[in-house]
Amino acid sequence: MTRLVLSELRKRYVREGRPLEASVEAALRADARPGAQAILESIAKRRRENRAEGQRVRKLLRYEGELWEQGVIHVAGVDEAGMSPLAGPVTAAAVVFAPGARLREIDDSKKLDAPTRERLAVSIKRECVAWAVGFVEAEEIDRMNIYWAGLLAMQRAIEGLGLTPQHLLLDARKLAHLDIPQQAIVKGDQKSLSIAAASILAKTARDARMCELDALYPGYGFAKHKGYPVQEHTRALSTLGACVIHRRSFGPVREVLGLPPLPPWPKASEMVERMAGKARRQLSLDLGEDER
Repeated sequence: MTRLVLSELRKRYVREGRPLEASVEAALRADARPGAQAILESIAKRRRENRAEGQRVRKLLRYEGELWEQGVIHVAGVDEAGMSPLAGPVTAAAVVFAPGARLREIDDSKKLDAPTRERLAVSIKRECVAWAVGFVEAEEIDRMNIYWAGLLAMQRAIEGLGLTPQHLLLDARKLAHLDIPQQAIVKGDQKSLSIAAASILAKTARDARMCELDALYPGYGFAKHKGYPVQEHTRALSTLGACVIHRRSFGPVREVLGLPPLPPWPKASEMVERMAGKARRQLSLDLGEDER
């Protein structure tokens, strides 16, 4: 092999990542030049990485795989983004993959940089059976509190799928009011491919919305920090005051507006019990009316 041929092989099999034919690999192994051996080492490294990634993806599909084997085809992973910002919506996404799906690089959105998330979002939308995103805006968050707003965003994402999921996989949450079998998985965005994919779509959709809102409400830096309570944002909030998309139920925003702190919200379990109590009382009233 000439050095020109080695440069072509490096371009084809290392930089472009094409599969290495057995005959070419044998020729490279018989070539004692450092350049030939470097090509082989690069290819060996890529194979090791591919095997490791394949194992990681198989592990991420454990929950989906068990359901697929039981004949449950439409498994939706659901996750939200934007619970802690001082401004903008809370966003959730739902994603359904076909049985046997194998998408590499998918991971918890918090572990990925913005360009990787954007690239993977395109792949997810192209490869999945269905996907949808749901938003709950700041004024809605202020009416119901952020916990319930996150659940509502998830519900809106599920309703937007265009199909009814047979099972839901959620990141440490449950939608008790939905009559769909579901599983709450602690750190689900690190353990389920579908939840991780949903976390990516929720994050990229919310980031895009905050960039749009930055143009409407300049000066706060929404395109940069996406409404999170970083120092740049709190300084701008103190200087400019709160705008329409700021969450008035959040302490730093209330402080700027001169509003008193809100009393602590009841725990989620207490709120669920209150809602159940109201439902029981309403049912009793309805039955009483029927009896009359």
